[in-house]
Amino acid sequence: MNIFVFDIETIPDVASGRRLYGNPEEMAQLSDKDVAKVMFHYRKQETDGQTEILRHHLQKIVAISVVLRVKNDKQDIFKVWSLGEPNAPEEELIERFYKGLQEYTPTLVSWNGSGFDLPVLHYRTLLHGIPAPRYWETNGDFRWNNYLSRFHERHTDLMDVLAGYQNKAFARLDEIATMLGFPGKMGMSGDQVWDVYQVGGIQDIRDYCETDVLNTYLIFLRFELIRGRLKPEEYQHETQLIRDTLVSEKYKTKKHLQEFLTNWQA
Repeated sequence: MNIFVFDIETIPDVASGRRLYGNPEEMAQLSDKDVAKVMFHYRKQETDGQTEILRHHLQKIVAISVVLRVKNDKQDIFKVWSLGEPNAPEEELIERFYKGLQEYTPTLVSWNGSGFDLPVLHYRTLLHGIPAPRYWETNGDFRWNNYLSRFHERHTDLMDVLAGYQNKAFARLDEIATMLGFPGKMGMSGDQVWDVYQVGGIQDIRDYCETDVLNTYLIFLRFELIRGRLKPEEYQHETQLIRDTLVSEKYKTKKHLQEFLTNWQA
């Protein structure tokens, strides 16, 4: 069993914004904050005022957080962390993400990964020219179970699966996690990331992203329970493993994870 739960956090790709909007010379004189305002303005016009959320290809990744669970005859691993250092360039974060897939060939688990995280990764991978052969594989053993198909399990988008692939039934991670007694969102939401990033809060963004992947993993364990992949005692073992790990020496100084434990009711 190799499980790789992931979540990304993004900001406006102002470099592309400078190329795509307005006069390039004038855009070059604007601050990143003002370029982002231009991008939001165009997006709002494009959607008749319905949203400022930028299209996938105009999102720049600043954090990728993961939960890794490996259990076999040789290894028994549970860990949660954010890839790279806080100041690592985007391409390094993406390369590390694909390196994990290459090493473990895990089941990828996400919440709305099909609708957001993976398309953003596709465009950013294309931008940086990053090879990722394991991810894009669709032949051999990957023909009937690959990372790209919406209906294959190698990438399990919990939001999509639990909604029965019906857009009208989609739910927010925060609401499902809270409904199940898990901590849910803690101190931040995705629409605040750009503001926090501008004031140097990249560590806060990474911490927030880590709590999101923990919520997602806990929901995944409950999903494994209801579909019979985990017996009740195995489910209890896995959730207790999370608790025990988060109070261990490695994690006990991480304030956001200790708050996560405090807010975990179920």
